Amino acid sequence: MTQRDHKYLLLPGPVEVRKEILEAQTAWMIGHRSTAFAELFARLQTKLKQAFLTQYRVFIHGSSGTGLWEGASRNCVRDDRRVLHLVGGAFSDRWAKISADNGKLVDTIDVDWGQAHTAEMVADALKKAHYDAVMAVHNETSTGVTNPIKEIGEVVRQYDDTLFIIDTVSGFLGAELRVDEWGVDMALTSSQKAFALPPGIAFAAVSDRVIARAKQVKQRGYYFDFVEIEKSLQKNNTPATPPISLMFAADKQLDDILAEGLENRWARHLHMRDTTHAWALSRGFGLFAQEGYRSPTVTTVDNRQKGINVDDLAKFMSGKGFTIDKGYGEIKGQTFRIAHMGDTQPAVIDEVLAYIDEFIGA
Repeated sequence: MTQRDHKYLLLPGPVEVRKEILEAQTAWMIGHRSTAFAELFARLQTKLKQAFLTQYRVFIHGSSGTGLWEGASRNCVRDDRRVLHLVGGAFSDRWAKISADNGKLVDTIDVDWGQAHTAEMVADALKKAHYDAVMAVHNETSTGVTNPIKEIGEVVRQYDDTLFIIDTVSGFLGAELRVDEWGVDMALTSSQKAFALPPGIAFAAVSDRVIARAKQVKQRGYYFDFVEIEKSLQKNNTPATPPISLMFAADKQLDDILAEGLENRWARHLHMRDTTHAWALSRGFGLFAQEGYRSPTVTTVDNRQKGINVDDLAKFMSGKGFTIDKGYGEIKGQTFRIAHMGDTQPAVIDEVLAYIDEFIGA
């Protein structure tokens, strides 16, 4: 098997980062109010718009995706209006709680972990009440479910005053996403998943409708004030000090992603998903996510029938040079997750599955 000088991260974030991307962070530092920085920012804008498939701007922010959750909740929902959260896993649940913690009036559509939200569920909710925004998770990392964002977007677009905001933290650049075409007003993500960068930088494709809404909100906060971020963006800059080294890495990574091509990248992720699914089912495991909505970037393997010791599996895989996940939240141990995202190649997935076969005696 492949010899490596470190443990390969097969986690659903942070993921394995290629050496050349790590090295891109070592470029000499520049001032964030300099012409050189403005040029870097402008380059990133052009490439990020291509990656998100949007004509609008892309925010670049020094934070995790969680920060942009809070920014979206504060900037996109007026004080006396309601927000509808689609909740079906650990991260969609946390985002709804963040909206509530920021004083927003929150309603939820709840589904069991492993189930997807459908456009019909959203259509029914929007007939009953007015919402300033619908907030959904594109790819629920805890369960391995990809929600039908295109179809939900078709429903939300029928309501002119309702924004459609999505978390695509573990979907972006691994699962198909066409922001403008699918009617998404804001698509937020972070660096450490299918983007295959180190943690610490977040991005969001943001429509003009979002900026207009933010201007109607009096208490937008400070660090995630979308109006101020937009003002700086127009000058190819940021209000606060940005993570410049990570931006150098993103600049290099976007070159490589766009050279691979979005369609090819999506197809590679689907191939790795299908390989993982076929292996899991042939070995007596289940797949936790609902059929028809299974993620291209992470498989949540249902361990309840086979019942292997997931802690022992993780130790065994560590000895083989891989760090793997043991399941998340309330389904930890009942499941384990195999991430097939970022720059991971099919040959690596084949190697991992062969080692798991060795562990289970297949």
